Amino acid sequence: MGKKTKSAAREWVIAAVVAAALVLIIRSFLFAPYEVYGQSMEPTFKGSELLIINKLIYDVKDPQYGDIIVFHTAEQSDYIKRVIGKAGDRIEVRDGKVYRNGRPLKEPYLNEQKILGDFPTTVVPKGHVFAMGDNRNHSQDSRKIGPVAIDQIAGRADVQLTPLKDMKFLFP
Repeated sequence: MGKKTKSAAREWVIAAVVAAALVLIIRSFLFAPYEVYGQSMEPTFKGSELLIINKLIYDVKDPQYGDIIVFHTAEQSDYIKRVIGKAGDRIEVRDGKVYRNGRPLKEPYLNEQKILGDFPTTVVPKGHVFAMGDNRNHSQDSRKIGPVAIDQIAGRADVQLTPLKDMKFLFP
């Protein structure tokens, strides 16, 4: 092998190692793929969609109303839900609607007209959010599992990758 061939081969190996290291860093600390399972986020997600979650966002800022978050719980590995309430908010479900601090939420992303069953007023504790699935009548969410600790949040869903015709950014 000539000098040029050895040099080119070494450059390719270095480039491959650097690329692998970058992928590992990005995947471990910044972004991760997440596949939606189940019907709890319909009509926003039908199930089997592939999303990219931003793992770093909540190290920089607090979750915002409407953020779609992925979080871990002790009873199940991952949940995907929408932030409805933040620390200090009073959340209640009555007469088929969600109320935050006494005012009904405007939720154009929902299909269903009325939520079945009521949920008593709950104050979201400090360091937590109240999260609900968009398919309110078929969702295991903060009404059942309680408020979500911010340190349980794996990240915010930022990009929908599949199906390709629906590819889009998910944040405002």
